[in-house]
Amino acid sequence: MDRIAITGGTPLKGEIAIAGAKNSALKLMVASLLTDQPLELENVPAVADVTALVRILEELGVVATAQAGCMRLDAGSIASTVAPYDLVRKMRASVLVLGPLLARCRQARVSLPGGCAIGTRPVDLHIHGLEALGAEIVLDQGYLVGHARGGLVGADIRFPQVSVGATEHVMMAATLARGVTVLRNVAREPEIVDLARCLVAMGARIEGAGGEAIRIEGVERLGGARHRVIPDRIETGTYIMAAAATDGELELLDTSLDHLGAAVDALERSGVAVEATNRGIRVRRANGRLAAVDAATAPYPGFPTDLQAQMMALMTTARGESHLEENIFENRFMHVPELMRMGADIQVHGGSAIVNGVARLRGAPVMATDLRASVCLVLAGLIAEGETVVNRVYHLDRGYERLVEKLGACGALIERQSGSA
Repeated sequence: MDRIAITGGTPLKGEIAIAGAKNSALKLMVASLLTDQPLELENVPAVADVTALVRILEELGVVATAQAGCMRLDAGSIASTVAPYDLVRKMRASVLVLGPLLARCRQARVSLPGGCAIGTRPVDLHIHGLEALGAEIVLDQGYLVGHARGGLVGADIRFPQVSVGATEHVMMAATLARGVTVLRNVAREPEIVDLARCLVAMGARIEGAGGEAIRIEGVERLGGARHRVIPDRIETGTYIMAAAATDGELELLDTSLDHLGAAVDALERSGVAVEATNRGIRVRRANGRLAAVDAATAPYPGFPTDLQAQMMALMTTARGESHLEENIFENRFMHVPELMRMGADIQVHGGSAIVNGVARLRGAPVMATDLRASVCLVLAGLIAEGETVVNRVYHLDRGYERLVEKLGACGALIERQSGSA
C-alpha cells in the first residue's frame, strides 16, 4: 500500500492548474444513462472515483471513451439494470444510477454503496424522493430493487433535510417523469447547478437550480450534449490553504472564488489574501502568522464540510484558539488524533473541536481515514518540522488529481512511496 513522505518547512511557490470538480463530474457521468445519444464531457478529472464509476456504467452497457480530460459516454442501449456490489461498494455516488435506470428502463437493482467512513449518510432521502415519483423500492439482500411499471410521475416533494445527493438524484429521475415535479428544501451547491445546466443542454426543462426550489417539467426523451465540468472548488480551497499554511504564494489556474461560499470569508479573517487574476486566483498570507478563526460547516453557501479537515490543519499553527463545528457528518473528526501525533493541541466535544494554535508541528507517521482527512495530513506535513509519512493514501486518489506532482512542482519536498508502513 502506497504512502506519501513529506519533509515540511518549504513555502510553496508557483502555479497549480485546478481540475474539474469530481463531485460534479460523477453526477454528469450518471446522467448519460438518461439518453440513448452520446454525452460528451470536458474537464473530467483523472481520479479514482471517475475510474470506478466508468466501470459501473460499462457494466450497465455504456460505452465510455476518454482522452486528455474529455469523456464520451454512449448509453445507446442498456445491457443490464443491475449495479453489482463488487463495483458499487467502492464509491457512494454510484447509488445515483438507480433513479436514471428507473426513469429510462422502469427497473433497477443497485447495491447499497460504500465510500468514506465519515458517517452513515443514509440513502433514505433518495428513496423517499423516488417513491414520491411513483417508484416501488425494496431492500433485498443488500440491494435496492426498484420498479416503475407505469413510468415515473411528477410530484411535489419537500425533502425533510437538505441533501446534495438526493437533490441531484431525484432531479435526474424527474427529467423523464410525466408531468411536473417541484423539489423543495433542496441543496444549492454549484455542482447541482452544473448538473441542471447539462440536463437542460440535453433537452430537460429545469428551472430554479441553485435556489430554494427546483421545477422540472418531464419530457419524453433526452438527447446528447457537450458540457464542460466546473472547476473543483474543494481542490481550489485545499491549495489556497496549502499556500497559506506554508507562507508561500500560489496562482491557481482555471478556477475562481465564486463557488467557495463562506470559506473565503473565514480564510480572509484568518489573514489569507486571495485575489482574482486573469488566469484564476492568487493566494498568499496578508501579514505574517495567521490568526485563529471560527468556522461551522453548513450546506452551501455555508462553510463546506469537505474543507473542514483542511481548515483544521491550517488552524493548528494559527495564533489563538479556533472553534470548528461539524454539522454535516457525525464522524468527520477522525483526523484529529493524527494531527495530535504531530503536536497539534485539539480538544473534541461531540461535533465541535477547539484548536489551540501551537508554534510548530513535528513530523510523524500518520494514518489517513478518508479522502479529506488524507489531504489534511498532507497539509500538516507541509508545515511540520522533519518528515511526515502519510499512510493509506489510496483515499487521496479518489478525489485529487496528481497531488504529489502538483505540490512538488511548487517546491514541496514530497514523494509517493510504494509499499506499506
